[in-house]
Amino acid sequence: MKRVYPKEQVCIGCRLCEVHCAVEHSTSRDILKAFLREQPRPLARIRVQKNGYTFVAVQCVHCPEAPCVYACLTGAMAKDPISGVVTVDPDRCVGCWTCIMVCPYGAIRREAESHTIVKCDLCPGQPLPVCVANCPNEALVFAEDGANA
Repeated sequence: MKRVYPKEQVCIGCRLCEVHCAVEHSTSRDILKAFLREQPRPLARIRVQKNGYTFVAVQCVHCPEAPCVYACLTGAMAKDPISGVVTVDPDRCVGCWTCIMVCPYGAIRREAESHTIVKCDLCPGQPLPVCVANCPNEALVFAEDGANA
C-alpha cells in the first residue's frame, strides 16, 4: 500500500501541506472562500509539528492493524481490505473520541462543531495526495511501504 512519508531533514515548516489539505477538504475547494467564508473552517488532515529546529508532518499512516478501527464503538472507522486505506464515515461517528485516544501517531483530529473526527484519506480522486503534490521542498513522499526516501 502507498503511504505518505515525511522527510523531516528537508521540511522547512512552511505548513503549505496543511493549507492545501484544508482547501482540498473544504466545501468550496477555493483557498480564499475556504479560509475566509466557510463555517466551520475546514480542518487539515495533516499537522506540522516543531521540535527545536526540526519540523515533521504528522498524519494517519493507515496502520496495517489500525487500533482506531478496532476501538471505534460505532463502526464509523473502517479499513478497506483492498487499498488498506483507513476511512471514517462521519454519519456513523458519534464523537466519543476513542479513536483519538488509541491512535499511536496522534493523527486523528476532532471536528468540534459536528462532533466527528477527521483524518487523512489520501485524497481520493487525486493522482497524489495534495499535501505531497504541493510541498515545495518535497518533504512528503507518496511511496509503497518500505520504499520511503
